[in-house]
Amino acid sequence: MPSPATMHFWLGRAGVDRRAYPDEELFFQDLAEIYRAEIADLVAAGARYIQIDDVPLAMLCDPNVRDAVRHRGEDPDLLIQSYIKLTNAALANAPAQLTIAMHLCRGNYKGKWLSEGGYGFIAERLFNKVSVDGYFLEYDTARAGDFAPLAFLPKSKLVVLGLISTKTPELESMIDLERRVNDASGYVPVDRLAISPQCGFASTVGGNPLSLDDEKRKLDLLVRAAERIWR
Repeated sequence: MPSPATMHFWLGRAGVDRRAYPDEELFFQDLAEIYRAEIADLVAAGARYIQIDDVPLAMLCDPNVRDAVRHRGEDPDLLIQSYIKLTNAALANAPAQLTIAMHLCRGNYKGKWLSEGGYGFIAERLFNKVSVDGYFLEYDTARAGDFAPLAFLPKSKLVVLGLISTKTPELESMIDLERRVNDASGYVPVDRLAISPQCGFASTVGGNPLSLDDEKRKLDLLVRAAERIWR
């Protein structure tokens, strides 16, 4: 599911009709209510796992994006707080049998990316304040920074490292995958780590510059790496 923050971030206050919502908080309340109803319907239909796809929080790791937010008259730090509150309100009352994860997306259209910057700016709040069970973090390039922000992850949560790129057909090295998981385990025990592609192979209608065979090779590598690392 797209995160509720996605419905606000791109235009900010300018995208919320002031006649309908003179107080922006009322917009957030209505938005959270819509998400709660949708999640309840999904659970009633049998869903036991929901993944929130969040672009805004990942974007706000980028100093240039934070400057752009300030330029339009908003405080990026307060925006992060508002988005965390909004996300938690959207997920409120989720049943205990439902597992919820969040993917932090940095853009995935035709091999392009939207933002860069390590997770340090949001890590403590992201990992300790957002009411989800785990995180999918894009770590396929140096644009995502190092693993040090993982030190803020509480013991009750898992993190999936997006080490395999969906943006390029070049196949990653098994040795590099093992090394990077080992590096991350310096901050989070390996039994609370997993690996995945950094994003979907076709998370937008434009897809990415990979063939079906490229995708199969990457998924095969992913399975073999997981079997080798967590044997």
